[in-house]
Amino acid sequence: MAEIKAAEAHTPVMLKECLELLAPALERPGAIMIDCTLGMGGHTEAVLKAFPEVTVYGIDRDPQAIELASARLAPFGERFQAVHATYDQVYEVAQKAGGHVDAVLMDLGVSSLQLDMVERGFSYSRDAQLDMRMDPTQGPSAADFLNTASAKEISQVLWRYGEEKNANRIAQKIVAVRAEKPLTRTAELVEVIREALPQAAMRKGGNPAKRSFQAIRIKVNGELDILEAALPAALKSLNDGGRLVVEAYQSLEDRLVKQTFKTITTVDVPADLPFIPESAQPDFKLITRGAQRPSDQELAENPRSAPVRLRAVERLSSNPDQKTEGNRK
Repeated sequence: MAEIKAAEAHTPVMLKECLELLAPALERPGAIMIDCTLGMGGHTEAVLKAFPEVTVYGIDRDPQAIELASARLAPFGERFQAVHATYDQVYEVAQKAGGHVDAVLMDLGVSSLQLDMVERGFSYSRDAQLDMRMDPTQGPSAADFLNTASAKEISQVLWRYGEEKNANRIAQKIVAVRAEKPLTRTAELVEVIREALPQAAMRKGGNPAKRSFQAIRIKVNGELDILEAALPAALKSLNDGGRLVVEAYQSLEDRLVKQTFKTITTVDVPADLPFIPESAQPDFKLITRGAQRPSDQELAENPRSAPVRLRAVERLSSNPDQKTEGNRK
């Protein structure tokens, strides 16, 4: 199948850096990793090749991604297990994997599979059905949202998730256009956005529909809500010495990851305290100082890597529910 060949040719973003960050946790005998965003299976394939004793549970909400990645990873047999779910269920997956796990990887945002398959409706540069659902079998599509939401709600979504300065103008234009004919195609939405924007906004910042498409996609898929629930669930899933590695591609995601990591690695005691009690020591430490960025070579070879921010933390102390059951299950 052409899709499988495309998946096999796909190179994951910052793969070398991800493997280096995961290595201390995955070099343990019988280590288990959860890939929260399986996609086409590129990260998982690299992990399974680099660490011959590792088992990976790959989560994805997209049935097509599950199918393609499973075909790609079939040679690894039972060392790979696919899970059709949203990745805020990472703790439940860890329990099914035998308890707590040694590493969790999150490669956030829309996948290359979804972007490259025109009919999925994620791209503003090619016409398709106005869908944008990561799981096309579940929930309302982008068209459903845009044709039923109020102008105020649409404006709030465009501003909150896309930081679109002209959110209100675009929302009002969408409501006016749909009164004549419902929006059903991505090209129609792009044209509406172009007509709504002032000329000054059209001359900078790349494609004028980029921010709106991002915002609508995030809304339709509940991406930030899922990430907000998934981060503590992933941290709860880790063994001592386990690592959480996250790649974020837009500022809202990265801000949430950065704040979560800061909170769990900061000592919360008075500044004048002469010593830090053991009970106040943080449960995690930062592995990356700030965010790692792609190399110049990777940027040249894969322009889609440009926005990525890579961060990682490691668990230091035992999970509360591990203390009576042993460090590893």
